[in-house]
Amino acid sequence: MEDLLREYLPILVFLVVAAGLGIVLILAAVVLAVRNPDPEKVSAYECGFNAFDDARMKFDVRFYLVSILFIIFDLEIAFLFPWAVGFKDISDVGFWSMIVFLGVLTIGFAYEWKKGALEWE
Repeated sequence: MEDLLREYLPILVFLVVAAGLGIVLILAAVVLAVRNPDPEKVSAYECGFNAFDDARMKFDVRFYLVSILFIIFDLEIAFLFPWAVGFKDISDVGFWSMIVFLGVLTIGFAYEWKKGALEWE
């Protein structure tokens, strides 16, 4: 029984510290939070909508297109880093498979550009 407690003691300490830190951070946010934000704080930010509007309002699909394009090219970079690091160890097949991958992404980007998804009126 004592061996079992000794093995699980670090986990128990970790859970207690994590729960304590979580409680401290939540209480700090409650105590230090601004109660009356100024009009600039609640004004439209990035998306162009008022901060406290109807949640069911319609908005332009271009917001979705821009976010999807960001995710696609963010993932492209996420695939390029490990490929570049292991470039010496890959064969010609690895090189050409990445070239095909980049080609497909370039064609998709050109298509989106031609369709006007990147234009903002």
